[in-house]
Amino acid sequence: MNGARAERHWAEAAARGHLEKLGYRHLASNYRLRGGELDLVMEDGSVIVVVEVKQRKDARFGHPLEAIDARKLRRLRRAAMHYAQAAGGGAGARLRLDAVVLLGDEGGYSLQHVRDVGW
Repeated sequence: MNGARAERHWAEAAARGHLEKLGYRHLASNYRLRGGELDLVMEDGSVIVVVEVKQRKDARFGHPLEAIDARKLRRLRRAAMHYAQAAGGGAGARLRLDAVVLLGDEGGYSLQHVRDVGW
């Protein structure tokens, strides 16, 4: 596993663990579809939550949340709807986009969970 992939893996594992402690149920990781990938798909009660995980060693080049721009949100919305339809939820599924941001590395990091980053 290369360095970037290893960093992505531990960040997604940390995000998943945090959300599971909050009572979320894991549905999928790295769900791939044409035009993108969903880092995590979780369930919060009856809501399907697509989680974008962003990790940086530090904020020197900007806060990780800044990477979730309007274009990224459009892609995430489209992918979330695709996932819901493929999972049998269809147009009636309740969807939400969250972000989990990690600053630091495996040796020490801060984690921030931002609910409903935009729809």
